[in-house]
Amino acid sequence: MIYLDHAATTPVHPEVLEAMLPYFTLQFGNPSSLHAYGRDARIAVSRARDEIAGWLGCSPSEWLFTGSGTESDNTALFGAASRAGEKRHIVTTQVEHHAVLHACERLEQLGFEVTYLPVDATGRVSVEEVQASLRPDTFLISVMYANNEVGTVQPIVEIGELARSRGVLFHVDAVQALGTLPIRLNELPVDLMSFSAHKIYGPKGVGGLYAHKAVHIAPHLYGGSQERKRRAGTENVPGIVGFAKAMRLAGESRDIRVRLLEELREELIAGLNAEVGSEHYRLNGHPTERLPQILNVSFPGASTDTMLMNLDLNGIAAASGSACTSGSLEVSHVLKAMQLPDEVTGSAIRFSMGTTNEPSHMREVSRRIGTILRRVRSR
Repeated sequence: MIYLDHAATTPVHPEVLEAMLPYFTLQFGNPSSLHAYGRDARIAVSRARDEIAGWLGCSPSEWLFTGSGTESDNTALFGAASRAGEKRHIVTTQVEHHAVLHACERLEQLGFEVTYLPVDATGRVSVEEVQASLRPDTFLISVMYANNEVGTVQPIVEIGELARSRGVLFHVDAVQALGTLPIRLNELPVDLMSFSAHKIYGPKGVGGLYAHKAVHIAPHLYGGSQERKRRAGTENVPGIVGFAKAMRLAGESRDIRVRLLEELREELIAGLNAEVGSEHYRLNGHPTERLPQILNVSFPGASTDTMLMNLDLNGIAAASGSACTSGSLEVSHVLKAMQLPDEVTGSAIRFSMGTTNEPSHMREVSRRIGTILRRVRSR
């Protein structure tokens, strides 16, 4: 098997697993307990918070541990909405992750108004359209850093500066961007930013939310006083420790990893040109403003579900889009928003590379894709 679905999740790095193991067994205490076991767990959580904050360029007090990227998005949106006062308007885009889109739909049911901005054919939103959508009662803009299906990077600095000039909170879903794009929160005009550990070779079930010190969000979960009363619930200590270790590894190796991912991407494109022919496939997304690890490719004449089934049978793990919705045969909402032709949206496959891949894998994948397409199209 060749795994090309790293945008859905990554395998846990061996050093991350090693760091986590003691907190399942020997140091299993509850961080809220006052005895030695609790103190050990509390110290571990505090160290992890300091480590992650250091790599991201924020204060540890501005970092909130959550259970996932989805929870981080929900906490940001519902937390901001609960503090909005008389303001009732939110601006987002049509290509956001469903953790944002479905949260916005729920907020609409609660009486808020949401503007869903279109994107161009590359999946990028216009700063001018964001500006034109703002109203006196707009309290929040939510735009992802980089798209998880086509890899397009959004102009978050420009949007953030616009939001600051208008006194509007700016939330960014950076789940897919973490580990490959530079993130220094003390240099970005961002108020809230969501993250998840399992996209950077950390464990599933732990995420994070940056909330600028000037931003006060209401809690999304109620119970204990964990996370400065912003997120109730016993902390996932092993996961938190694993997140910090994964963050360190990602920070230390980012330049090397980005070069590898670009090499893998170019190798796959070269292989497709040789095995399929450049006229028989199409790349989706922005040509330059993009993540290095995501390659969304359409193969007109071969439907997405047919290709995915054949890829799996031939030992290649790929996806049709977000892992949260790829079990559905519906066309990706991202590709729909890009207004691409039906033959493009109905034949799109997302290949997402990672450190488990090698250039030889890309050549083999291209060869197998060529064989599959010749068989499928001959029918």
